[in-house]
Amino acid sequence: MRGVVFLGNRTLELREFPDPTPGPGEVVLAIKASGMCGSDLHPYRAAGDAAKSLGLGGAGGPVIGGHEPCGVVAARGAGVAEADAPVGARVMQHHYKGCGRCPHCRAGWSQLCPHGRIVYGLTGHGAHAPFMTAPASTLVPLPDELTFEEGAAIACGTGTAYGALKRLGVSGRDTLAVFGQGPVGLSATLLGAAMGARVIAVDIARERLVLARESGADAVVNAKETDPVAAIRELTHGEGAETTMDCSGTSEGRLGAVRSAATWGRVGFVGEGGTTAFDVSQDLLRKQLTLHASWTFSALGQAECARFIARRRIPLTRLLTHRFKLEQADEAYRLFDTQTTGKGVFVF
Repeated sequence: MRGVVFLGNRTLELREFPDPTPGPGEVVLAIKASGMCGSDLHPYRAAGDAAKSLGLGGAGGPVIGGHEPCGVVAARGAGVAEADAPVGARVMQHHYKGCGRCPHCRAGWSQLCPHGRIVYGLTGHGAHAPFMTAPASTLVPLPDELTFEEGAAIACGTGTAYGALKRLGVSGRDTLAVFGQGPVGLSATLLGAAMGARVIAVDIARERLVLARESGADAVVNAKETDPVAAIRELTHGEGAETTMDCSGTSEGRLGAVRSAATWGRVGFVGEGGTTAFDVSQDLLRKQLTLHASWTFSALGQAECARFIARRRIPLTRLLTHRFKLEQADEAYRLFDTQTTGKGVFVF
């Protein structure tokens, strides 16, 4: 089979790999949809030694990218009971593996394992290929009401937004300001509106602000054209938003999320990378802010997110603006790298 390998310097290749066979405790998934995530841009853009340590997998050899897997169980390895992973079952995958014994792993937070972890699509083979091997313990059921493409979105980007919204306790009492309207931020806008919040969406790309409106934002702010903190203050009668989130991973977005929050507000940092500096006394202490750092989600949280979307009939497909065949991977990532699109997904 062929799989996508990120080479850094905004290049990738489709390389040949053996068709996988499941080992003890493993299954082979026939991938039906594999999502593109903003985190993919790190190995895609990486230069020099960073490229080798990311997408190329270092001394272990090239690694197939794609950490938003969704498909069906195609084969089981030794020790995997038919009841736990029936062939043909529709599943997502929680794309981490830890030791399986520590408190974090046992609670479904294997990405926090202190004994080391595999991140499928980065340090272990991922889903940008027709088949993928995964531990049976990492499978998460896909509700019948949802498409494979929606399952792929939930497997990272949308699930990450849901996890952060839960940490913030977003409800109909809140105005929610979301900085960054990439796939995670758009998911936060869509889900936040479904939770009853009044949503203000902030971005610098007009295309993404249009998508935010279509996803339920009550107001949109183009941070290239206006000061977003001042705009949010004006939209909230000078008080600021009860809840804010940064999904951009930029210093400007994080500062905006902090400074546009109301007194006693709750702030979520979701976007990865970089550093940010602010005045702790003026920006945090004297506003009595609660700051949450929210990284992805647990396996149980992933399943809960899928049930929430299915039961509320939330139109997650609004986020899915581009669908590609695997052979279009170069074109797909060149477009995704412009950061003007919604969710992109490879379909099989």
